[in-house]
Amino acid sequence: MNTDSAAHRGAGREPHPFAGPRPTTGGTVRRTLLRTALTGAAALGAGLGAGLGAARPATAAPTRGSRPGTPAEALKELAAGNRRWRAYRERHPHETPAIRRTLATAQHPFAVVLGCIDSRVPPELVFDQGLGDLMTVRTAGEVLDEAVLGSVAYGVLELGIPLVVVLGHQSCGAVRAAVEAERSGSHLPAHIQYLADQISPAIDHSKEGDARVDATVDANVRLVRSKLEAEPDLAAKISTGKLAIVGARYELTDQTVHHVS
Repeated sequence: MNTDSAAHRGAGREPHPFAGPRPTTGGTVRRTLLRTALTGAAALGAGLGAGLGAARPATAAPTRGSRPGTPAEALKELAAGNRRWRAYRERHPHETPAIRRTLATAQHPFAVVLGCIDSRVPPELVFDQGLGDLMTVRTAGEVLDEAVLGSVAYGVLELGIPLVVVLGHQSCGAVRAAVEAERSGSHLPAHIQYLADQISPAIDHSKEGDARVDATVDANVRLVRSKLEAEPDLAAKISTGKLAIVGARYELTDQTVHHVS
C-alpha cells in the first residue's frame, strides 16, 4: 500500500492494496491506545501487492469456497478486482445458475462497502465482484445514521464479515452541496440539509473552491471511518484482528480505488 500516512508505513512493508498518488489533507491525529489498535488493524493489507493501477494477467475466477476470511485477504481480493475493472478485464464472477441456487439458502459476503449513492460508483462493478460477495450500504456522502450503523453492524457481527470499506469518490455531489451551502449560508431543501449537516464537520477550510470540495471528500471518508471505529462492538472486533475498517476513494477519471489514510 502506498499509504499517505506514516501510521501505515511499517519498516520493510510493501504498498497497501489501495495504493494511489493522491495526497491527503493534514496529518493523522494520534489518539488513545484504542485508536492505535484501530489504525494497526486497518493496515493489515500491507504487503499484499502493488498499486491498483497495475494491470495483471487474468487468472481463473475464484470459487465460492475461496471466500476471503481475514481483513488482509479481503483487501487483496478487492484490490485485484479493481485492477481488473480499470483494465477492462472484468470477470463478473459468481453469477452462474449453480451459484444462484447456493445463494438461495445462505450468504457469506467478505466485505461491507459503505459508499455513496452516486450512480457512477457501484461497488460490485468497481471491485469486479459478484452475487454474495459484497454487502453494500449506500447513502449520499456515505452519511451515517442508525439504520446505516445497524446495517454495517449486522454484516460484521452476524455474518462475520472481516472488512468494512468506507468508499468516497471524486466529484461527490453531496460533499459539494454541503460545502456550497456553508459558503453561501443557504438552507438546502427537505432532508438534503440533514446530509449537509452530517458532512459539514469534515469541510476542509484550508482550501478554496473546487480544491475545498476535493479535500473534503477525503476528510469525510476519514470522519465516517473514525465514527465506525468508535462503535464499541466494532472496536472490539478490530482489537482482536478480526475486523479492519479502511477508507478509500474512487477516481472517476481513471477508475482507480486508492487508500485514504
